[in-house]
Amino acid sequence: MASVAELLDSGVARLRTAGSESARLDAELLLGWAVGAERTTLIAHPEAPVGADASKAYEAALVRREGGEPVAYIRGLKEFYGLAFSVDARALIPRPETELLVGEAEREVAWRLLSAPRPEGKPRLRVVDVGTGTGAAAIALAVILRRRRMLAEVSILAVDCSSEALSLARENAVGHAVAEDLSFAEADLLPAGEPFDLILANLPYIPSGDIESLPVAASFEPRLALDGGPDGLDIVRRLVAALPSALADEGTALLEIGFDQGPAVGALVAGLGEQWTCRVQDDLSGKPRLAHVERGAATAARAAFPGAF
Repeated sequence: MASVAELLDSGVARLRTAGSESARLDAELLLGWAVGAERTTLIAHPEAPVGADASKAYEAALVRREGGEPVAYIRGLKEFYGLAFSVDARALIPRPETELLVGEAEREVAWRLLSAPRPEGKPRLRVVDVGTGTGAAAIALAVILRRRRMLAEVSILAVDCSSEALSLARENAVGHAVAEDLSFAEADLLPAGEPFDLILANLPYIPSGDIESLPVAASFEPRLALDGGPDGLDIVRRLVAALPSALADEGTALLEIGFDQGPAVGALVAGLGEQWTCRVQDDLSGKPRLAHVERGAATAARAAFPGAF
């Protein structure tokens, strides 16, 4: 019976040969999944024997990873914002940089709820997550707001053009006990209706010509969730054009973009009129990642009631 250390060493060697840039982490995650233990437990007990069934599952997982399949799809889950989400080929795997989108969404909601008293009977804040995929951003925001006792004052809508992705998002909402607090809609970008106070969007922004050069793991993900057209901005462009009617006067749109797309997105926003502003925020790696788009009315309101900011 092989030990944890022996299986990890052989797995790391195989994955390095296959071209994995994170062979050690991959092997630890896959073995932990196979035996039903955390990575830290494996690392702490390298001498522990691994049973035949777990070894067989680990071997099958290694074969899949050697073929380029993402670890998240093999395990069936991905950690995001401190939560575990079910993932499969129905939707894009949540990326760490998208956690910035959730954090800023929390700040925006908190500012609106705390900076000035809301009149009794005023409708709840309307939030929409466009291109929700696994539902990670919308669900993480709902969980955070529930912890802060703010969720009752917010209406969150998760939208995607893919019925399969929406099915996965609903499953994740049930798993995190917020299914009754979220609404879901299948739509091309935004459904018709009242404007939103906060629009979140992590839309496809990879230029079509760059798709084939992505790491092989990306080839297992839905191309629909990656391909942003010739310049990567086809869908972002359409969303920006819809903002005058889709965004409330004092609302804010938070758009995740490619690290080199800030100037182009700024130009798109400038084309809406001089009352519109666009500020691009860096992610934790220092790359421009999140565009904050709003009208002058929102800027004025922020100045009058700085609140959480």
